[in-house]
Amino acid sequence: MSWAAVYSTHLRTRWTRRLTPQGVADFSPAVSPSGFWTAVSSFEGRGWNEEVADIHTDIYVFLTCDGSQRVKIVEQGGWPCWVDDHTLYFHRRSEDGWWSVYRASLPRVEPVTTEKVVVERVTPAGLHAFTPATSPENKYFIVVATRRPNSTYRHIELFDLLTNEFKEVTLSISPHTHHFNPFLSPDSTRIGYHRCRGADNQKQEYDLFLENLESPINGLSLFRLDASFPSFSPTGNRIAYTMLPGLYIMDGDGMNQREVFKGMTFSTAWDPVRKSVVYTSAGPIFASGSTDVHIISINVDDENLTYKRLTKGGKNNAFPSPSPDGKRIVFRSSRSGHKNLYIMNAVEGEKGGIQRLTEGPWADTHCNWSPDGQWIVFASDREYPGSSSFELYLIRPNGTGLRKVIPNGSRGQSAHPWFSPDGQSIVFTTNYAGISAEPISTPHQFQPAGEIYVAKLDGSMIKRMTYNSYEDGTPTWGPRFMEPIDVAQSTDGPRCKFTDYRWLNGKGKAASLSQSRFVLLKSGFIVPFTISICVLFA
Repeated sequence: MSWAAVYSTHLRTRWTRRLTPQGVADFSPAVSPSGFWTAVSSFEGRGWNEEVADIHTDIYVFLTCDGSQRVKIVEQGGWPCWVDDHTLYFHRRSEDGWWSVYRASLPRVEPVTTEKVVVERVTPAGLHAFTPATSPENKYFIVVATRRPNSTYRHIELFDLLTNEFKEVTLSISPHTHHFNPFLSPDSTRIGYHRCRGADNQKQEYDLFLENLESPINGLSLFRLDASFPSFSPTGNRIAYTMLPGLYIMDGDGMNQREVFKGMTFSTAWDPVRKSVVYTSAGPIFASGSTDVHIISINVDDENLTYKRLTKGGKNNAFPSPSPDGKRIVFRSSRSGHKNLYIMNAVEGEKGGIQRLTEGPWADTHCNWSPDGQWIVFASDREYPGSSSFELYLIRPNGTGLRKVIPNGSRGQSAHPWFSPDGQSIVFTTNYAGISAEPISTPHQFQPAGEIYVAKLDGSMIKRMTYNSYEDGTPTWGPRFMEPIDVAQSTDGPRCKFTDYRWLNGKGKAASLSQSRFVLLKSGFIVPFTISICVLFA
């Protein structure tokens, strides 16, 4: 399911009420010109099944004042927008594979039912058109975001309803930038949309490398970092992270960033005793079990940045986490044909001895050793092997005491657990809350769901930390409090680093994989791009 719901707030009294029924997820609300009706895309009666390319929502309308008289008007559709109280536009993925805009005409006298609503396709095949926008009583044109087969960028276009022709809006202005989610002013004279913010010629440009966010827990500072797989040094004065590719370290305040390994790496962990040693997984990310991925250790203070390969056998060795005494490392490996957990010597690697911790025809991964050395937390699909359902488990380093962290999990995805410094809580990312926006309205990311949560080791006191429409992931927990202050850095490279969904090339051909980077610092996460509002005159 999803936690997404529609609310109304009285602007003068600030009184707020929920319009979405309990147990139902609604998205993309649109109020009719009279204010009488509200339309939404909804999972009512179905729920989210982790789909991305087409989330199978229907369109419902209800009274704006109290959410009553709710009725389904369109099967399979999203992103509704009203022309008048009896006509709206929406998008759906058509049977021919192209995303297109449709028009729904509601009966003016008879009660509204799905059977009495007339649905017509508006935009033609041959290109993707979605997230339509219109304005009251505008019978002449709509505004859409498009992806044409000969372009790798989304652009805003007008679609003339009288001539059935497209007119370009953004292509000549910023041809190599993505543009999202257009909207029209009520008088139809201005177009707004979202795009990646461009450079300002009048001043030096800065990005927030460490962005402070409001934390729902007192005494816990929350940041997001423009990188992946961060971890704190034992004293908290340095942070290691990856940029896919490249392994970097920086000071705890975001200063003095430098690269310490140029290859593709993912996951980082500092040695608690040899305080200049960082462990990481060297090799392709999201690779098969037969891919060469190995655990390496890097002395980040060594002038030559020497590194040592610790795993010799097996395939896809990843996610190292050292014991608090610095003597052993737990990691996952597919050397048996399945991804299970192993423990090896932290200095000599496999040559110093290796112990198998878990065994079975499933995937155990994302392991983290507790500060007191008593527990290892990890993610596993052992209840439903081969599925996308990963839950969190605890196990003792000697292989005993296996138990699930959250007993009443909902077959969702929970991953990347990390112990708090006192060992009493775990921070992790999960899709328990489902999605909070139609994925087609956002840039490409590894998955459109994932929020940061904190829970006690017995699964109690679950607290949601982040709320947004992007994947928040790879959290870490710092050993000391960081003042909730933003850290900016100058921007020398391109500002727009994200890409569009791979399946929008043609009718499903693969495009390049983008990087969605997320993190928790003393609790924190990252959103992979910056947007600004641009206004044009039609």
